[in-house]
Amino acid sequence: MSHDPLLQPYRLKHLTLRNRIMITSHEPAYPEDGMPKDRYRAYHVERARAGVALTMTAGSASVSRDSPPVFNNILAYRDEVVGWMRRLVDECHDHGAAVMIQLTHLGRRTRWDKGDWLPVVAPGHEREAAHRAFPKRIEDWDIARIIGDFTDAAERMKAAGVDGIELEAYGHLLEQFWSPLTNDLDAPYGGSLDNRLRFTMEVLQAIRDRCGPDFIVGLRYTGDQVLAGGMGAEEGMAISHRLKDSGLVDFLNVVRGHIDTDAGLTDLIPVQGMPSAPHLDFAGQIRRATGFPTFHAARIPDVATARHAIASGLLDMVGMTRAHMADPHLVRKIIEGREDDIRPCVGANYCLDRIYQGGLAFCLHNAATGREETMPHDIAPSPAPRRITIVGAGPAGMEAARVAAARGHAVTVFEAADAPGGQIRLTALQPRRREMTGIIDWRMAQCDKAGVRFRFNSYAEAGDVLDTDPDAVIIATGGLPHTEILGTGNDLVCSAWDILSGDVKPGQDVLVFDDAGDHAGLQAADLIAATGARVEIATPDRSFAPEVMAMNLVPYMRSLQARDVTFTVTWRLIRVTRDGNRLRATLGSDYGAMTRDRLVDQVVVNHGTRPLDDLYFDLKPLSRNLGQVDQAALIAGHPQALAPNPGAAFQLFRIGDAVAARNTHAAIYDALRLVKDL
Repeated sequence: MSHDPLLQPYRLKHLTLRNRIMITSHEPAYPEDGMPKDRYRAYHVERARAGVALTMTAGSASVSRDSPPVFNNILAYRDEVVGWMRRLVDECHDHGAAVMIQLTHLGRRTRWDKGDWLPVVAPGHEREAAHRAFPKRIEDWDIARIIGDFTDAAERMKAAGVDGIELEAYGHLLEQFWSPLTNDLDAPYGGSLDNRLRFTMEVLQAIRDRCGPDFIVGLRYTGDQVLAGGMGAEEGMAISHRLKDSGLVDFLNVVRGHIDTDAGLTDLIPVQGMPSAPHLDFAGQIRRATGFPTFHAARIPDVATARHAIASGLLDMVGMTRAHMADPHLVRKIIEGREDDIRPCVGANYCLDRIYQGGLAFCLHNAATGREETMPHDIAPSPAPRRITIVGAGPAGMEAARVAAARGHAVTVFEAADAPGGQIRLTALQPRRREMTGIIDWRMAQCDKAGVRFRFNSYAEAGDVLDTDPDAVIIATGGLPHTEILGTGNDLVCSAWDILSGDVKPGQDVLVFDDAGDHAGLQAADLIAATGARVEIATPDRSFAPEVMAMNLVPYMRSLQARDVTFTVTWRLIRVTRDGNRLRATLGSDYGAMTRDRLVDQVVVNHGTRPLDDLYFDLKPLSRNLGQVDQAALIAGHPQALAPNPGAAFQLFRIGDAVAARNTHAAIYDALRLVKDL
């Protein structure tokens, strides 16, 4: 038996978990019609097959119709959920993993104009900033109804064969009763701590009465809202003891903070550039004080931190949820002694940010996550090894090289720079985003192990590519900043890349015109403002930086607002002219014939990139497929077989920003779904 603390079994009531690593409840937004169907099941089964001890589904499954999903949640109030959950549970059990599900009533953390258009309910009228619905103050008949809904949902999950359930408290209806900020009810459900806990205890008791004493029931809750006027650490500890002493719960899943604002959510679930495991010691304090089974997850991205959490007695089960989105085979690689092969979570939070904007959860640099039905996590070897030449060593080119090498092909990569990385090299120059280098470093290590040949400082031309005698050529040359957007004054502006790379020194009075809405504009503004310069960010959009999304925006806002950066929306840069030794930037409006002028000493433009595609077009007429992509085959995950020029020796494809300006995930997905079949 292994002596690794992470690989020791753990006994929870009658359930033996095979190791100490779990996936905490989260909603990847994969349900279809509110049900955990094939895509959802495949996602969890992949991780069960690879050795995780416990996978928790849903974040959270809704128990009532007046708790309509805002993250495409599972609908636990429908009887049909039993069959779908049963299939998921049985298949995960076949691979040795336990399965639980998280149940909730969202309370005010949803909207009235979702689902059946019922008013949201809460123990007070204060709305949640994140979802903006003013709630109805809950009545006695609502309380009785919702207790029944929780109980019915728990019974459905027991019928589905889950190993246990977890009730979600923090931010949701249960905690809305706990917190003085959201509960203004009179007794018996408001006032004293015991009164504020009464609803939760009644829910738990009803579940126990229905499902029996042996059914595993836990609670995920905050032990400290870290919010003025809210529930503090002292009350949180008192709640922890009351939960343990109630005899109604079997484990505590502890978090710290609040999620009613973007900033609060980001502190509770930190993103890159923020400290790892910031609440681990806090969870450990509750475990020591209660002596009760304690679970916890919050930015525990690496095996060393997880191992410390268990070895130090801080936790009984450690959650590595986003880490398993990056690498679902994390546990298997620990068991096999291959920790250096684990694809790192870089904290980019593309997964969660997409959910909060209504999308599916995808990992920034593992394009197979959430696509397990069509995309492989393990690359199958090719029956016929070939010679593959790749031009460009950014994220698209590096993924293409990794996958091609895993297929067993002989791979040559040309890169004009002296090191791999492409745009990520610029991104990672900012200390807060330095972890992005993990996307490239991991792929470089995998390529080195597989024998990929790199030719750095090589600006490849058609002859160089042809000299490699390729069977397939992949152009991953990326793009270059596009700033030629003005009627007058294109020669007077610089790009965000110029600032980030250090090629242009920041001015002292700067207008940043951001028409791409991605990280580059905010990073450039942040870098300039850090010098003490006056900075204004202008955008023609209704909101600034829409591609950055909510949780990633928080660290930028803290920095930019502290430096007094001005944000101006709905204004478009139309021209720049000289005005003495300064620049006159004229802003126009898409809404009418209005203009505004700014006198500054520097104008920075962020308008995306244009493909660096000359080499592609040089090679196109020489290729077997003339550069064509069979899109139907690509989408279906089938090989590319088009050959309008059958006498030619090689296939030709281009991927990533060499096609069009998109993002890192799109570039990596391009590479994976194309090269996995070469």
